[in-house]
Amino acid sequence: MNIFEELGEKKSVFKCKKFLDHRFLPEKLPHREEQIKSVAKYWIEALNSVTPPDVTIYGKTGTGKTAVSKFARKQLEQIAKEKKVNVRVEYIRCTDYTTEYQVIARLCQQMGRDVPYRGWTKAEVVHAFRDLFKKNVFGKDLILIIILDEIDILLKNDGDGLLYTLTRTDNVSIASISNFVDFKQFIKPRVRSSLRDREIVFPPYNAQQLVDILKERSEMSFKDGVLNNDVIPLCAALAAKEEGDARYALDLLRTSGELADEKASETVFENYVREAKDYIEHNKVTDIVMTLPSQQQKVLESIIYLTKEKEEITSGRLYEVYKQFSKGDSVSYRRIFDFINELEMLGLISTKTISRGRGKGRTNIIDLQCEMGLLEDAIWNG
Repeated sequence: MNIFEELGEKKSVFKCKKFLDHRFLPEKLPHREEQIKSVAKYWIEALNSVTPPDVTIYGKTGTGKTAVSKFARKQLEQIAKEKKVNVRVEYIRCTDYTTEYQVIARLCQQMGRDVPYRGWTKAEVVHAFRDLFKKNVFGKDLILIIILDEIDILLKNDGDGLLYTLTRTDNVSIASISNFVDFKQFIKPRVRSSLRDREIVFPPYNAQQLVDILKERSEMSFKDGVLNNDVIPLCAALAAKEEGDARYALDLLRTSGELADEKASETVFENYVREAKDYIEHNKVTDIVMTLPSQQQKVLESIIYLTKEKEEITSGRLYEVYKQFSKGDSVSYRRIFDFINELEMLGLISTKTISRGRGKGRTNIIDLQCEMGLLEDAIWNG
């Protein structure tokens, strides 16, 4: 018997898992009606053949930023088609396209112009992109809205050249999505002034809102009666503690169901959710730590060592220990601050500033934010 047929015949608590994937776009987005309207009130300009203002969307991971922008995109394109207005909304994830050249080449390809990902000069690819805005046979100008998801990744990797190019291209509106409110530190003043964006902030979901989201998705995903009554509230409560992360809530629910299938259980129990939490956190930390550059791993090792020694971790003391761990192959003291900021952004550590009293200045204190055993396992056994 074919192995896939054999596995397919096993009983499952699921009807269809795809509805628990955070990338699935449902017909409605509970508790994000206000944010959808906020995006739409700017984009509506495109229906009058007016280039909408640029928009910046902030919010923690799992607060619905991508889903809302894609939902608004779907509705705008639908009504633009009905009204015969030449509007396009193109989505770019900046973790996949990390340079100005790659993004513009991708935009050209999405819009039907064959541009290679390497080999042309930047001027050639920009010219090919701008050529797309020449009037079509009906004489109607194209209005293009570009969604740049996780834009901070691109800005850190390649600078603000892309924004410079796009803000100086007629009929283009930019919708930037970022998990970090301070990402504009990577944008030079001359580019920031031409961006003139409107800001929309996405608050974290609370536990009850997460319950509503999970109930809706679970009805499409699970067979009737397989979820224990405590499963959804527990998934929601755990995700609410993770800064209202709906992605995490969906991942917990899906993994809990997969554990039930592994155990050949016809019911998803509360203890499966706790097992799922441990499994997800282990994988998440392992993935993050394994992709850190070696110097950042050395900084993390130094923080773990000082935590075990129950020492107060200041940047100065951390640098002393880091130099011992790096055995002569160390970066500068100033560079350590960049590493600390990046580790904090990844959620592995936290920093707080304390005052030493009059005349003694202020000091940054560093603390681990992950279970030490998980970090050690990721560094030494990952």
